Amino acid sequence: MSQPQEKASVQPEPIAETKPRLLIVDDVSDNRAILVRRFERRGFEVIEAESGSAALDLIGRRPFDIVLLDVMMPGIDGLEVLRRVRETFSSAELPIIMVTAKSQSDDIVQALELQANDYVAKPVDFPVALARVNIQLERKRTNDALKQATALLEERVEQRTSELVAMNRQLEGEIQQRERSEAESRYMALHDALTGLPNRVLFRNLLESRLREPVDEENGVAVLFIDLDGFKSVNDTLGHTVGDLLLKKIAIEFRDALSDGEHIARLGGDEFAILMPCGADLNPATAMAQSVISIAARLHMIDGHEIRIGASVGIVTSFDGSEDCDALLKNADLAMYRAKSDGRGTCRIFNPEMDARAQARRMLELDMRNAFVNGEYQLAYQPQVSLDRQEVVGFEALLRWTHPERGLVPPDFFIPVAEETGLIVQIGDWVIRQACLEAAHWPEHIRVAVNVSTVQFLRGNIVGSVMGALASSGLPPPRLEIEITESVLLEKTERNIAVLNQLHDLGVRIAMDDFGTGYSSLGYLRRFRFDKIKIDKSFIRDVAENDESSAIVHAITKLGISFGISTTAEGVETEQQLLHLAAQGCAEVQGWLFSKAVPAGEVSKVLAMPVRDAITEWRENAVSSAPAA
Repeated sequence: MSQPQEKASVQPEPIAETKPRLLIVDDVSDNRAILVRRFERRGFEVIEAESGSAALDLIGRRPFDIVLLDVMMPGIDGLEVLRRVRETFSSAELPIIMVTAKSQSDDIVQALELQANDYVAKPVDFPVALARVNIQLERKRTNDALKQATALLEERVEQRTSELVAMNRQLEGEIQQRERSEAESRYMALHDALTGLPNRVLFRNLLESRLREPVDEENGVAVLFIDLDGFKSVNDTLGHTVGDLLLKKIAIEFRDALSDGEHIARLGGDEFAILMPCGADLNPATAMAQSVISIAARLHMIDGHEIRIGASVGIVTSFDGSEDCDALLKNADLAMYRAKSDGRGTCRIFNPEMDARAQARRMLELDMRNAFVNGEYQLAYQPQVSLDRQEVVGFEALLRWTHPERGLVPPDFFIPVAEETGLIVQIGDWVIRQACLEAAHWPEHIRVAVNVSTVQFLRGNIVGSVMGALASSGLPPPRLEIEITESVLLEKTERNIAVLNQLHDLGVRIAMDDFGTGYSSLGYLRRFRFDKIKIDKSFIRDVAENDESSAIVHAITKLGISFGISTTAEGVETEQQLLHLAAQGCAEVQGWLFSKAVPAGEVSKVLAMPVRDAITEWRENAVSSAPAA
């Protein structure tokens, strides 16, 4: 066979022959001969390559429908050939099936990561190889047909688009001219002519708009009122021209200090205001005030003059949206004058409730710590029902806190505080330990699922906690399921995947919670073998009525099936949702349709529920109520 030539830089033309063209790459001639004979008998046109370099040369010069590629070859091995081919051809354009003597080796994993379409093990079982080749060929034919249809559609769309562009071009020009004139008028009405910053009118509009949006302890509004110290003397001694240039320079530097979601305006004279988001700790607002003060205090060179001024800043915040725009601006102004009276070049906060709010926060933290000593934390358990077996197969442990004075404290109220303070690590360890102790008394086939906070996962010793809980309770590891969210894998990914693998090695099951609401769920499924994916209740709420939600749930369940991962739908509350999920192939459900979360002492009652009878009745009701054909 001729030596490999330089690989073609363009994609080969589509194959014209009716016979599928197969390239067999193997350094052992006997292996090639056997496969060539058998595939030719099945109507294939077969080309042979005895090495990786020869294969690359052939693929660069000739089109192929599919490639059977041996992994272990001298020189350029199969994995390197695969890597180079994938630089030019996708898995849909040129399917490649790897042939390896190690059916469960790292070679298979690496090949799949390099986008191999499939693999067969040596000695080659020809019926299996033929079936897998035919499957990939059928997929390629479907993809080619789709590409042709897409190209035709794009051509038609492009033609029609050109016609519309030509028809609308004149009208577009007229509209653009009118819009430019209107935009210029709006801009002049809402911006400061000297600095180009928003003026008082626009700032009020922005503030009023923000106050109409939801605000709370962690999503508040801060207004910074800025007055330049010593600016009047600049105007008096150097003239208004220099003063205007100084204002323009400082305005630019103030604006450049802002981040997304923050706005600055010139209110008039030497007064500026900043609108920004702020949390209960006020750190972003005070940090911005110090940044503004530092910018103003720099040495400014204006028209050959060295000028030093300063800035005093007043801060006002709103965390409940009750204050109106005028009140906030007035209070910020008062706080600014307090800063001036306290020596200038500083900031002051106008918030008479700040001490009370901080005290309430400290009291909440203290109550949360005392809750351990007082035994105020309990676990409630919500059943998870298998739609295949039609019975309860597990429970999710949910934390409850009953305070003697506060009553039942909602988890979304105290859990964020626990995460911010780091107390969640201690609470999370207790939850895992308690859930395992209580689940150890359940029937042997019933699992318990525990949510693990991202903070606990990153800061705590989750592996040690799980090992200790299993050892002290005697609960078999496969009966414990740890639920995490995608945020666990957003940082320190390699370290966190290693931790997940350690948990897997213990025999513990791992579930991805709130699947589909995060950043790159599919990528995580490739990097770690989850045992379960939980479909977020936001998709389940209207799954029976909303086509988009139904399509998302359908895609997730099919994805789970293709990966061999169980799926659980959360928040199932109606018979229609249940029957729809069952039809979609969802494996498990949980929600109020079957039971709310119950104390540990009521788990036995939930296990005794006639789940199978209920599902059967719901299905019969659905059939009987369906309109006749």
